[in-house]
Amino acid sequence: MRMSWMPALLAAAGCAGALDRTHDYDTMLAGLRRDEAARPDGGAALAAVTSAPALDRAALVRAVLARNPGLEAMRAAWHAAAADVRSAGTLDDPMVTYEVAPLSIASNVPFGERVQVSQKLPWPGKRAIAGDIAVADAEMAHEDLRGTTLELAELTSNLFDDYALVEQELAVNEHHRMTTEQMKKAVEAQLAAGRGSTQDSLAADVELGRMAQERVMLETERETIVARLDGLLHRAPDAPLPPAPPVTPVVAEPPPLAELLARAAERPDARAATERIAGATARVEGAERAFYPDFEVMGSYDSMWDMPEHRWMIGAGIEVPLQRGKRDAALDAARARASQAAAQLDRLRDDVKVDVFRARLDVVEANAIVTSYDQQLVPAARAQVEAALQGFVIGRNDFTAVLAAERGAREIELGSYRARSALSKRLAALDKATGRLPGGGVP
Repeated sequence: MRMSWMPALLAAAGCAGALDRTHDYDTMLAGLRRDEAARPDGGAALAAVTSAPALDRAALVRAVLARNPGLEAMRAAWHAAAADVRSAGTLDDPMVTYEVAPLSIASNVPFGERVQVSQKLPWPGKRAIAGDIAVADAEMAHEDLRGTTLELAELTSNLFDDYALVEQELAVNEHHRMTTEQMKKAVEAQLAAGRGSTQDSLAADVELGRMAQERVMLETERETIVARLDGLLHRAPDAPLPPAPPVTPVVAEPPPLAELLARAAERPDARAATERIAGATARVEGAERAFYPDFEVMGSYDSMWDMPEHRWMIGAGIEVPLQRGKRDAALDAARARASQAAAQLDRLRDDVKVDVFRARLDVVEANAIVTSYDQQLVPAARAQVEAALQGFVIGRNDFTAVLAAERGAREIELGSYRARSALSKRLAALDKATGRLPGGGVP
C-alpha cells in the first residue's frame, strides 16, 4: 500500500482534459460543413448575374459573397481556428530514451543498456482550459467572418443602388435633352415666322451643352461603379454587367425599436465580444492553474543492475512552481484583460442601441422625403413646366422661364430618384445594424 495516492493523482491528471464549453470540435465541424454546404458555386452564381436581362440585387450579393477573395481568406482563418480546437489541451507526446554502455560492447562484460519511457501530465483542468480558450478563439474567427459578410453585402447593395441611380439619371438626362430639343425647334419655328428671339435659341443651346457635359460625367461614374462591382466579383474591371432596374424601395414604417434591438443581440460583433469575455475568463482560470504543478510519469528498464528485481523501475516527477513572480504577473494581466473585455462588451451594447436607433430614424426620415417628392414636389414641378409652356405660347412669359421650369423639374425628378436610392441604402444599413444580411443574398 506504499504511495497508494500516487496512481490516483496521476490518473486524475491524465483524464482531466474534456472541454468545459458546450461547443466541442464535433459541433464546430458540423458548423463548418453547414457553411460549406450553404455556399453557392462561384461560377454558377456569376453566370446567374451576367446572363440575366437586368441586374438583380440578391443575385449580385450572392455572387460577391461566393467569389470575393477577402471573404474566402477569412473563411480559411475560421477553419484553421476551428481545427485548433481539436489539438488544444492534448497531451504532449511521450518521450522514449535509450542509452547504452559503450565500453560493454567490445568487452567480456554483459552488454549494458537502459530504456526509459516518460509522459508529461498537466495539473487537472489545465487541458480543459486550453480547450476553452481555443473554442473562444474559433468562435471569434467565425463572428469576424459573419461581420465581414454583412459589411461586404451592404457595400454590394449600396453599389447596386449607385448603379441603378446613375442609370436613372442618364435616362432623365436623355428625356430632358429630347424635350429641350423639341422646345428649341419650336423657338426656331417662331423665328422663321418672324416672332421670338435669337436669344431663346441660344439659351436652348446652352442648356443642351450643360446636359451633354452631365451625360459624360454620368457615363464615367457608371463605368467606375461597374469596375468596383467587377472587383468585388473577382473579375476584370472592364467586364460588362447587365443594366440595373429602377430602385423602388417600399415606403413603410420600420419595425418597432424594441423588436430591432432584440434582433441586434445576435449581431456578429456582439457575439464576438461575448466570446472574447469567455476566452479572457478561461485565460484567468489558466493563469490561476499555473500555480499548480505539472507531473511526469516514467518507466524504465536498466540491464546493468545486478539484481533482476531492480532492473524495472517506475516513477513520477512533479514540477516545483517556485517562480511565483511571473505567475503573479500573468494572472494580473489575464484579470485586466478580462475586465477590459467586459467593459468593451458594455460599451458595445450601448453603441448597438444607438446604431439601431439612428438607423431606424434614418429610414423614417427617408420615407418622409420620398413621400414628399411623390405627393408634392414632382407633381408641382411638372405643373410648373406646363404653365410656363402655356405662358410662352400666349406671350405672357419669355422662353427663359420655360427653360428655368424645365431645369427645375429635371432637378426635382433627379432628387426623387436620389431620395429613393438613399432610402434603399438606409434600409440596408438598418439590416446591417440589426445583424441581418443586406440585399437578401443568402438567408
